Amino acid sequence: MGRKIVVAVTGASGSIYAKRFLEKLKSSSTPIENCSLVFSKNAMDIWEYELKERFDVNSMPFNVFDSHDFYAPFASGSAGYDTMVIIPCSTGTLGRIATGVSDDLITRAADVILKERGRLIVVPREAPYNLIHLRNMVTLTEAGAIVMPATPSFYSLPANIDELVDTVVNRVLDLAGIENTGFQWGDFGTQRFAE
Repeated sequence: MGRKIVVAVTGASGSIYAKRFLEKLKSSSTPIENCSLVFSKNAMDIWEYELKERFDVNSMPFNVFDSHDFYAPFASGSAGYDTMVIIPCSTGTLGRIATGVSDDLITRAADVILKERGRLIVVPREAPYNLIHLRNMVTLTEAGAIVMPATPSFYSLPANIDELVDTVVNRVLDLAGIENTGFQWGDFGTQRFAE
């Protein structure tokens, strides 16, 4: 039996992270029984603005749900979803989850994943963080979530935007337990770093 995953996309800047994550999830060899997708109210607009394209619902083999459809299977713990990734995650969404405010399907699904002791991965794309953001991240971490900021790395010497974005996306895939052939630390061979 495969994994049951929810992917949520919020209106934070960073739609390219969601796009690359969905593309890699689509081509992953990890057995996935069900993958559901939900966009926040503003996420589609930000997607179109940043990526200069509309999200094509038919381009991905995922079930897409409206952000206020509380009849979606993953709105209940009995559906048995094991992982939720919110990519990118706005600080507003992060704050509502941290305070238990389930005012849409995304925050309700996150609440369900946490109460069922599943894996919740939030990918905030904000800078700088204020004290409220940081305290909300601590609260989510203490509740069992993983906070994975959209902070690219440069070890792999990325040659373009997609490769740079993938330094974050590949880590999210790793954290979600999804097969991923991206750069791993130690792929340097015999290369040495000078002081």
